[in-house]
Amino acid sequence: MTANAAELGNSTKSAKPKRVIPGFGLTLGYSITYLSLLILIPLALLFVKATGMTWTEFHTLILSERVLSAYRVSFGAAFIAAAINAVFGFLVAWVLVRYDFTGRKIVDALVDLPFALPTAVAGISLTALYAQNGLFGSFLANYDIKVAFTPTGIVVALTFISLPFVVRTVQPVLADIEAELEEAAASLGASRWQSFKAVIFPAILPALITGFALAFARAIGEYGSVIFIAGNMPYVSEIAPLLIVTQLEQYNYEGAAAIAAVMLVVSFVLLLIINSLQSWVRLRTGKEA
Repeated sequence: MTANAAELGNSTKSAKPKRVIPGFGLTLGYSITYLSLLILIPLALLFVKATGMTWTEFHTLILSERVLSAYRVSFGAAFIAAAINAVFGFLVAWVLVRYDFTGRKIVDALVDLPFALPTAVAGISLTALYAQNGLFGSFLANYDIKVAFTPTGIVVALTFISLPFVVRTVQPVLADIEAELEEAAASLGASRWQSFKAVIFPAILPALITGFALAFARAIGEYGSVIFIAGNMPYVSEIAPLLIVTQLEQYNYEGAAAIAAVMLVVSFVLLLIINSLQSWVRLRTGKEA
């Protein structure tokens, strides 16, 4: 009996999988150190730099009309761009996953172009297209629509640079959905819309929210592609990152840190809310399944 127990214990030990990398303690230590050096310490120094201002100076700066207007433009345009990409990014992912057509790989590669393209180049290209004498701008001018040098131009630029985040987040989830689930729904008499609403949409919703959050976060801090097409008019089309650069050019490092710190806090809170919503949706979907 004892021998059998010993043999069972030895077999259990031998069956225990070997770790490819070091254990939890060492790996966690490396992870915390890496994140601290790369993210936590620089962000902490941002707040430390902002404390160089008095509370009155800090309060007056971040609540000034020009800064508040820049916040509204930055966060509002980022939200609209992320919402647009949540819809059309899903459609792009759907086409790439569900249809096989000539040039599909080329279209798939074009989705990643905003990742590789310098943002300044994207801004110059979009400005040339949507200016009053541009290819698209001259056409829109016939209908009294102006894009370049307006907040609309900011939305266009942010939509361009944040599209891949939605497509690449939703695409693998769509690819993993089994066709048998849709066939089963169809065999039970469900229409295409009912199949989409009951089978496909609940499965992709967490990924869609994640893609929206990533696109939103990317768009908030965008600078290079926006400054060319925005017009940078105070109280109209001036973004918060431009104000930060302006403060740095005036050697007002504390002011730049203060504006950046507010953007960081607001962005963190918004992303926390979005991630909480994503977790709630995933939990609810799991319970319904």
